[in-house]
Amino acid sequence: MILLRKLAFARAGKALVADASLQLHPGWKVGLTGANGCGKSSFFALLRGELHAEAGDLEIPPGWRIGHVAQDTPALPTPALEFVLDGDAELREVESDLLDAEDAHDGHRIAELHTRLHDIGGYTAKARAAEILDGLGFTQADQQRAVAEFSGGWRVRLNLARALVARADLLLLDEPTNHLDLDAVLWLESWLKSFPGTLIMISHDRDFLDAALGADGQILHIENGGMKLYAGNYSTFERTRAERLALQQAMHDKQQREIAHLHAYVERFRAKATKARQAQSRLKALARMELISAAHVDAPFHFSFRGPEGFSDPLLALEDAAAGYGTTPVLRDIKLTLRPGSRIGLLGRNGAGKSTLVKLLAGENSALAGRRLEGRHLKIGYFAQHQMELLRPDESPLQHLARQEPQTREQELRDYLGGFDFRGDQAAAPCGNFSGGEKARLALALMIRTRPNLLLLDEPTNHLDLEMREALTLALQETEAAVVLVSHDRHLLRTTVDELWLVADGRVAPFDGDLDDYAGWLAQRRAQAKTADPAQAEQRATRAADHAAKKSALAERRKLEKEAEKLESQLAAWQTEQAELERQLADPALYATPGRARLDGLERRRQELAAAIESAELRWLEVQTALEA
Repeated sequence: MILLRKLAFARAGKALVADASLQLHPGWKVGLTGANGCGKSSFFALLRGELHAEAGDLEIPPGWRIGHVAQDTPALPTPALEFVLDGDAELREVESDLLDAEDAHDGHRIAELHTRLHDIGGYTAKARAAEILDGLGFTQADQQRAVAEFSGGWRVRLNLARALVARADLLLLDEPTNHLDLDAVLWLESWLKSFPGTLIMISHDRDFLDAALGADGQILHIENGGMKLYAGNYSTFERTRAERLALQQAMHDKQQREIAHLHAYVERFRAKATKARQAQSRLKALARMELISAAHVDAPFHFSFRGPEGFSDPLLALEDAAAGYGTTPVLRDIKLTLRPGSRIGLLGRNGAGKSTLVKLLAGENSALAGRRLEGRHLKIGYFAQHQMELLRPDESPLQHLARQEPQTREQELRDYLGGFDFRGDQAAAPCGNFSGGEKARLALALMIRTRPNLLLLDEPTNHLDLEMREALTLALQETEAAVVLVSHDRHLLRTTVDELWLVADGRVAPFDGDLDDYAGWLAQRRAQAKTADPAQAEQRATRAADHAAKKSALAERRKLEKEAEKLESQLAAWQTEQAELERQLADPALYATPGRARLDGLERRRQELAAAIESAELRWLEVQTALEA
């Protein structure tokens, strides 16, 4: 198990956690939660041995393999599939040793390594890696492309696949759903459910946490410098913690009344000699009393969408439109009308064209066919990940906002930015050193301030923590603007959109069902793809045949090795007996004894042994030749 005993750790001189004592048992699935900056990533660094504890102990079973997602991926020429397989260090070591043993014609070592390869699933490793890559959205062709050819988001997926293939005893995942779309999130969720090792995961996607951890999961929450375990998934944790905080608030209020009463008593009777002892007693009670801090349950984020200045009906329409890149259409015959109050969530597999459709709606791309019609009062608020790249690194949030609204008073702009947790010095700090979450918050703040009547949001929750996601959810529920949303966050989709549209097979159409139905649709499509693709079916059959052949060869090898061991043992015994016969036959006393019965018997046995030894040696040579082959 993982054991924390009075553990304390810090980062860059800032104390994060002190006096943490708890146990995490093998096979547990744990969600690690807490406010930004509380120490979640630092705890991961401790587990990986990259950070040292300030005090106390952190014990991990010796020999445990720890898997995690690397932060960077070099631009390698290695094919994606081989890069992912490199994540299993033992597999690569066994494969390398096997090549060396074959070059040395070391039959015994070859047999040992084949046995180990079988034990670690080496014969099926490529198939498992290909399945993981497929689940994360990589096509068969992608799996053979060089790592250097993939964009940053896709390299993050490669690193995730590499961590999943590593057969870790302890798997550490920090925001694994960032850069994934909904179908990849659903696949990962299913994969993690069946993961046999210990999982500790940081995620701001509550639905994903709930499903991946399951009812038997655990939440490890970092708060006020402490670490506390809660049994159950994230939803259970939220309810339990809310009840505890409500009780804590009631205790705090009661204690404050008691403290006020004690202070009043002391002030009233301190000067009276007859009451001095009682007053001093009350003062000591006040000094001893452990004050219970008030529960601050409110998130630091408070904002809402400003009311649009006007509406058109319709706001935007696509009539028999085609969308794509260059002259190549990805989507055809799009008929979509957006009216005030429209709330649409877009579904579809990776690469189906969701972002392409959003860019057409935003006017960033022109229609390849058909028409895109704007209402007279259309005002679009468009958010996508590339919006963060448009921020000026040398400018502060305040400067960005002031450029949008040069006539607005600075204090009003500061008050608005405070709702996005840009307060005090941070509101005036250059955003070049901001984290991904801070940049996403700033881009959202700038977009929301423009008072749009049509919101086009393409994965707005990437890099946002749970509190900011909840604030965005509430703001979207209350806005009068029309909404088109692409998101892998099912909680956000469920609580903010009224209808779902499916982008698939080059078409855009209403989806008759909910998100659970969509998960079923995805599973059905995967099953159809596996059975319908002759090339994949042939590859699977080839892999199965290869596996069966290797398994048969391994069984035959073990049979030959046992026979060789038996022959060697028999030969040793026979040769010992032969030597003893030769000693007896060389004794002159044997020939001086009357009668030849004993002599004849010894001679006959010597001939039998010679024949048996010759036959056994010939067979041993045949077995060794077969093993070397």
